[in-house]
Amino acid sequence: MQKPEIGILTTVANFELYNITSQYFPKGIKRYVIDGSNGMHGIYSIFYMFKKLSKEGIDWLILADEDVIFKESNVVFSIIDKMKKEKITVSGVRDGGVIKHRAYNPFMVNTFFTIINFKEILADWNFKEVKKHQYILPNEFTIDRSELKGQYDLNSLYEPYYCFFLWLKRKERKFLYLEGIMLEDDISNSLLFNGKEFAYHTWYARSYNVNKKHTKRINNILLSLDIDINNDNNNSNNLHYKIYRDAFFHVKIKIKKYYTRIVNKLSGKSYNIQ
Repeated sequence: MQKPEIGILTTVANFELYNITSQYFPKGIKRYVIDGSNGMHGIYSIFYMFKKLSKEGIDWLILADEDVIFKESNVVFSIIDKMKKEKITVSGVRDGGVIKHRAYNPFMVNTFFTIINFKEILADWNFKEVKKHQYILPNEFTIDRSELKGQYDLNSLYEPYYCFFLWLKRKERKFLYLEGIMLEDDISNSLLFNGKEFAYHTWYARSYNVNKKHTKRINNILLSLDIDINNDNNNSNNLHYKIYRDAFFHVKIKIKKYYTRIVNKLSGKSYNIQ
């Protein structure tokens, strides 16, 4: 069944892994890729997607990294149905208090898997305004701490893309926080909706077929789902998606860092380029 109002976007750093996992993405929806091999990710990817997808007629957009492996991909449609009925704008896993190695802000969601009401957000979209929301006010939001099983920091601004979700929260948009459970390898996690496990997130996509430890760990999950990692279909020629590339992104970032360094030097501030 075709669902043209729904799209799935992956900012891909490792196309080899994407060619395997994307075959198990939800069927019947539009597929988009942002080439992240030049360093584009996070908030830059979010800004870029609103620029490029604004004319695509998308109502709901799923953000899924290439290291998200779907077990029951149709569950995403159940999540979207709930979001429609309850007027929820964002769903995803908290970036603190859930995943063992993500002890950051539990009000925010991590973009490895996120569903957004793209049409609703697009109507209010203003990237200049969004950029101004990278701050936290004391006791600005409330939270049920009993939902947080791990470590977290209510004041964390760890990810530059937090400004996007903070902007939405300050517009009083509703969030649906999904459950995540750590797997035996103590790095990967499962994703659950209504108590049902529907996907895994392995993390370290860039390390696939680069680092032996992470490659073996990711392959173990793929093989546990009977996914053939050596299948001849695992190449881009057999996939259908629309790809976007900002060919000059890395140049823009270098110029921005250089400019910031000069400005800080002239103002007497120290500046460390990460």
